[in-house]
Amino acid sequence: MTAENQGRGADALMAAITGEPLSDEARADAAFMAEHDSAAADLALLREQLGIIGHALAEPAPPAPEPAPVRRPVRARRRVFTVALGSLAVAAAGSVLVGMGWLLTQAGSGVSSDAGASSADKAAPSQQSIGTEFGSPLYLACSRLVAEGRATSVERVPGTASLRVTLDMTRYYKPDKGAPELTFTVDESLVPGLRKGDPVLIGIRKGAREPDFWAVGEGDIAPERAWITASLPEARELGC
Repeated sequence: MTAENQGRGADALMAAITGEPLSDEARADAAFMAEHDSAAADLALLREQLGIIGHALAEPAPPAPEPAPVRRPVRARRRVFTVALGSLAVAAAGSVLVGMGWLLTQAGSGVSSDAGASSADKAAPSQQSIGTEFGSPLYLACSRLVAEGRATSVERVPGTASLRVTLDMTRYYKPDKGAPELTFTVDESLVPGLRKGDPVLIGIRKGAREPDFWAVGEGDIAPERAWITASLPEARELGC
């Protein structure tokens, strides 16, 4: 840019800033007017932005939002998986792809946590999982204890990720009756958010010492309770 153009641009900018009337000579200078119009447009935009900033600064700060209540998990369950492991080996031998697809279908009845299952999940269990699904006649026939209780103590085992949970037993399905109080050690990941006072439903397979199934909270226990009640008559006729 030449010195003449630089001077013209500076003069046009100052004229736009001060808003002084332009002389006839300046209006006749096309290059000057182009610089002036460009500077005026830039200043208008700058004023608009400064106005927005000033308005925002003048407004009182909004009150800090209250923290949303934390929704703690209310359920954790661990499915029995002896049959699942055997079936997986067969599937893998045939095809890796088929094996992976089978594994995905078994996610609700294998070793993974199932925090979102509902009574709708129970409506049509797969043929591969029907024998191991909690609440099914075969599961009940092969269990040594299925019962409900209420957590009276939830304590972390020092130096571990486990909890020592004491239950005041309120209802026995199998056997018909049992001890008024039971205590178990369970990995915290299987009962996330469990607190004193929470209702709990547990299942223990024959030969096992600890529950392989946990449901926490009445909302998750209710559909399980209904399925257990419906399956008990058939379970009494089955062997294990």
